[in-house]
Amino acid sequence: MELPGLGRHCSERACRQLDFLPLKCDACGEVFCKDHIRYDDHKCSSAYKKNVQVPVCPLCNAPIPIQKGEIPDIVVGAHMDKSCKYNPAQQKQRIFTNKCLKPGCRRKEMMKVVCEQCGGNFCIKHRHPLDHDCKASSHSTSKAGYAALMRASQTAFKSTGAIGVPSNGSLQHNRCR
Repeated sequence: MELPGLGRHCSERACRQLDFLPLKCDACGEVFCKDHIRYDDHKCSSAYKKNVQVPVCPLCNAPIPIQKGEIPDIVVGAHMDKSCKYNPAQQKQRIFTNKCLKPGCRRKEMMKVVCEQCGGNFCIKHRHPLDHDCKASSHSTSKAGYAALMRASQTAFKSTGAIGVPSNGSLQHNRCR
């Protein structure tokens, strides 16, 4: 026994197959089987309404409206040059922005290297107080600064048995290894 109320016939004239799971074309609104649902398969007269590709900006992923007859590549290029919020030419990010305060030095660092004594910002080469002629040398030095002072004093004496006297008054025997 047939069930005449179930399913629908394909709207394609050459097919007319009874399909229990028919598909409706979103352009023309007619019902088709799975073999004829594509626009090209049933020669859809309204496909021009739906078969439009909207270009998308590769930088910001925004859809770009185009007028009929415009070339999508040119419109996308104009969008990228003028109104794209991620335009690399407009957003030239500078990474190395921290300029060294040592007179005559042109180096810039990615992160601030602040002297603990004078509070100035210096490059890696001039980060120690002796390297940038620190004006605030009367302040107490940190362990790293003290070690730098000791290394500098060792190179000044150049002898293996020289005795260095640090600022805290204790005697220390410096040996080169």
